[in-house]
Amino acid sequence: MQKKTIVTVIPAYNEGITIGSVVLGSLKYSREVIVVDDGSADDTAEIARLAGATVIEHINNQGKAQAIKTGFKAAQDMGAEAVVMIDADGQHNPDEIPIVAAPILSDEADLVIGSRFIGEGNDIPAYRQIGQKTLNYATNVSSASGNGKSKGTGNGNENGNNTDGVPAPDSPSASVNKTYKSTDSQSGFRALGPRALSNCKFTSNGYSLETDMITHMVSHGMRITEVPISVRYEVPHKHKKNPVSHGFDIMSDIVGVIGYKRPLLFFGIPGSILALSGCGVGLYIFSELYRNGTFHYTMAIISVAALILGLMLITSGLILNSLVQIMRGYSGDGGNI
Repeated sequence: MQKKTIVTVIPAYNEGITIGSVVLGSLKYSREVIVVDDGSADDTAEIARLAGATVIEHINNQGKAQAIKTGFKAAQDMGAEAVVMIDADGQHNPDEIPIVAAPILSDEADLVIGSRFIGEGNDIPAYRQIGQKTLNYATNVSSASGNGKSKGTGNGNENGNNTDGVPAPDSPSASVNKTYKSTDSQSGFRALGPRALSNCKFTSNGYSLETDMITHMVSHGMRITEVPISVRYEVPHKHKKNPVSHGFDIMSDIVGVIGYKRPLLFFGIPGSILALSGCGVGLYIFSELYRNGTFHYTMAIISVAALILGLMLITSGLILNSLVQIMRGYSGDGGNI
């Protein structure tokens, strides 16, 4: 493993307690370590510099997604062949950087995700496993919703190459993975190669970065793989945000992506269920009226309401699907966020 080819990016916010050890561990395998101090109120930036990192400071807290974007840009300017992103809180083991970066350096993948769920020895709390499996499922549905055939990435030339000379993901020379299913969609320990870095042009807010990255990379035909990693949960700053609130925020973003990319799925299925339920209840009401002469007023109201709402959802799905198809035709991109 040639450490000169790897640049590690660490987004950090008030991680003065752990950032030094994470930087020192990462430097053993990286040509450069970039710490993006995202408006910390403690001594995160100072400690990172003392440990040997290149530090970029955001004056105000802008969120993890923006910190990663800043770090990726700096890594590209350094000519990195592989960029590894790792969390600053000490949950990840920097000694596993070579494992995560290996598929990138051997040109076997464009994006590598370190998964806590395919290795052994990780004592993951039950509530985390349940939440993670839910988010994995939603992320996989979201990724599948963007698997329409892409017509181009919007930043290539007529020969199928990106402007930096790297083969475009949709060109014949690029391997396409449209069926990737994540086992750890929220892992912050991952590596990106040149193709992925040149196509990191997607919108993301806060902690939905990991999901948004997967969805975007799948829609652009990137080669994605996973490698086993270990994880520690006994760290000083376990949660910067309530895990339930964190999970709901990520889920709301995923649902929004599904609604945008697959409106027929998002609106049509619930609409069909409501409409069929309304029809079923209506048939029952008329059956009771015919047999017993009893008319159920409350059930009739529910039936009509369900039928109307269901038809409205189906109509909305059809209209939005038409708009999405028109927008894709104009943009020339089958899955860009």
